[in-house]
Amino acid sequence: MPTWDGFLVPVLRVLSDGSTRQARDLQDYVADHVGLSDEQRSETIDSGQLRFRNRINWAVSSLTRANALERPRRGSYVITALGEQLLADHPTVLAEHHLRQVPAYRDHVPARRSGTAPDLPTAVAVRHDDLDPIEQIDDGINRVHTEVAAQLLERLRSANPEFLEQSVLDVLVAMGYGGVEQRARRIGGSGDGGVDGVIDQDALGLARIYVQAKRYAAGNSVGRPEVQGFVGALHGHQANQGVFITTSNFTRDATAYAQSVNASIILIDGERLTTLMIRHGVGVQTVQMYSVVKLDEDYFE
Repeated sequence: MPTWDGFLVPVLRVLSDGSTRQARDLQDYVADHVGLSDEQRSETIDSGQLRFRNRINWAVSSLTRANALERPRRGSYVITALGEQLLADHPTVLAEHHLRQVPAYRDHVPARRSGTAPDLPTAVAVRHDDLDPIEQIDDGINRVHTEVAAQLLERLRSANPEFLEQSVLDVLVAMGYGGVEQRARRIGGSGDGGVDGVIDQDALGLARIYVQAKRYAAGNSVGRPEVQGFVGALHGHQANQGVFITTSNFTRDATAYAQSVNASIILIDGERLTTLMIRHGVGVQTVQMYSVVKLDEDYFE
């Protein structure tokens, strides 16, 4: 059974005829292309998923992040000009370190997200053989979360603004804001006074947090003028607490301005937003739980 990156070239070869294929059909074609046996096709991982589908899915996701594949519609894939070039340049072996040379892959999915377990050189693909078993688990979980985070950002950026506004309120409520009654409402749209949502911090609504959500593409940073506008909107609501959330990031001037004003302004960029969504279970599902055991020395004394 090839590793997941061993399926990169087969995926590109199957799609090199220019056809558009549904995900499951693509997996079957790739399995036929590499000649997987019935026994290999029946192997499962601990979650119950078929191993070959899981590995091919990782290859497809990685190629999509690199813009080597695109999705003309939900659940379907077609090769791009970049994908054809990658196949021409790497006709037999295409590894992840080759993908990291593609700006779209490198910029869209950092090699190691901040706040995760131990940092390793981002420019070097780390072999699992070089990691102890616990590090392998941490590395695997980090890779899964990084992949899901990329998918979350993609969905949030492509959804309508109202969906993003509701999503950020859902995250804040999941974090414990909104009081015991979890009171939060979206007020975006015309006449919103420059804010998209409000959360009551107590049952009577005496303390409130106002929310602004900006659906920006990667590389389109939120600048100081937008943050200034939000601060002005807070003053219009006679409020001094606000959360500004974006699917991109904030310029240095915007961050410095938010820290300098009297109002309490929290800025949350796309990376932190997806981290919070994963941590608090918003827009994601838990599909497998793992436990790590060690010998209980006290038991044998």
